[in-house]
Amino acid sequence: MLFHEGDPADSFLLLDTGRVAIRASTPVGDIVTFAVLGPGDVLGELALIGGDARRSATVVALEDVEAWAFTADTFHRLRREVPGAEAFFLQTLADDVRRLSGLLLEALYLPVEARVLRRVIDLERTYRRGPPPTDVPLNQDTLASLAGSSRATVNKVLRAAEDAGLVSLRRGGVVVNDPDALAHRGTHRR
Repeated sequence: MLFHEGDPADSFLLLDTGRVAIRASTPVGDIVTFAVLGPGDVLGELALIGGDARRSATVVALEDVEAWAFTADTFHRLRREVPGAEAFFLQTLADDVRRLSGLLLEALYLPVEARVLRRVIDLERTYRRGPPPTDVPLNQDTLASLAGSSRATVNKVLRAAEDAGLVSLRRGGVVVNDPDALAHRGTHRR
């Protein structure tokens, strides 16, 4: 656990190595995964900008993680003194808003099969270390949470993709064999 939803927000992190999941609780107690972030991604900056200095989500390490931690004081000093820092933070926030707006549109207008495939492709990009195949070591429950779906539906969608040779299923994860064909399939599912 890097931090919990509701914790005081006294720093932000720049991931150097490893991957984390950003999660929050729904009003009925379910856990939703918003994103999986990897090296080069920034997290925790939102609470430092707004007036509510509390964490809006829980961040869980999915593997060994190394990150640079910046205190709130350092964060505000960087924004004032370092040319380009303000633009970097604004761009980071704009990218998050754009990503979340896209996810909202998908949730409202795309069938679940397309959402599942698109989340697998997003994860393939996050975990890619070279040419395919790419191992995505996340279970189907996590994929379901990311896609706003049930585990049973994720399993059905992944089995169909496996039958087409696009992925290989393994215990606790999925191997993406053909990311281009999988992306094409996810884009043309309506």
